[in-house]
Amino acid sequence: MATNSILKSSISISHSLHNSFTAPSFANSSKTIENFHSPTSLPIRITLNHVPPLSLSRRLFVPSVSGIWDALTGGNNPRDAVAAIRRGMLLFRQGDVLESLAEFDKAIELDPRQKAYLWQRGLSLYYLDRFEEGAEQFRLDVAQNPNDTEESIWCFLCEAQLYGVDEARRRFLEVGRDPRPVMREAYNMFKNGGHPEKLVAAFSSGRVNEYFYASLYAGLYHEAEKKVDAAKQHIVAACQSTYGQRSDDYMAALAKVHCLRRNWSFSQ
Repeated sequence: MATNSILKSSISISHSLHNSFTAPSFANSSKTIENFHSPTSLPIRITLNHVPPLSLSRRLFVPSVSGIWDALTGGNNPRDAVAAIRRGMLLFRQGDVLESLAEFDKAIELDPRQKAYLWQRGLSLYYLDRFEEGAEQFRLDVAQNPNDTEESIWCFLCEAQLYGVDEARRRFLEVGRDPRPVMREAYNMFKNGGHPEKLVAAFSSGRVNEYFYASLYAGLYHEAEKKVDAAKQHIVAACQSTYGQRSDDYMAALAKVHCLRRNWSFSQ
């Protein structure tokens, strides 16, 4: 997100996060923080509307209301917890997964209520091969937001590593209907079994964000089935896509981290 632009902020309240599309570098993440847990049952977010949203990912919002939280709670811990989440996300984007987890855990120590919303922590746990803890984290997230398709899929991915694909599918967390066509198809593929190549083909001529997500989740599906070459093909394609190269979406960073953790080259 360009730092020399004038950003117009607007406050929005809802159960899930969604997307805006920008073109920063891989490590420029200081303005993309999410998941501030408010005293109510809903997370409160200040959205930085820099460009029109593409309504795909829910991972690009900044919890900048810690002052309000402090006024209500009389303490600084929630503000410090948000700062720890911000540091953890930046570290993850830079490829330092272990230290990102340390920051997310620090956030939970400072404000235990954050744990139920820290999907970022679940992603770090996955890339540290701590699959049981990762599955627990994603199950907590889905309990708070029963319409979250991606957390359901990531729980499956963790449990597939622990128990195999068939058992993970028996444990699959069913969630509500995702408004994003690509994620509806990805969800059905993970839940019922399917063909990742068909998913990619269905969105190859659509929006750049849809092609990215189709490629990413096709690769992750292959990884769950231990098909390393096919997983590499699709996740590298996600990194090399227009959205993968230009978006500030946390999942675009994740695709690069995935390749780095597996020593896959994704430069064109």
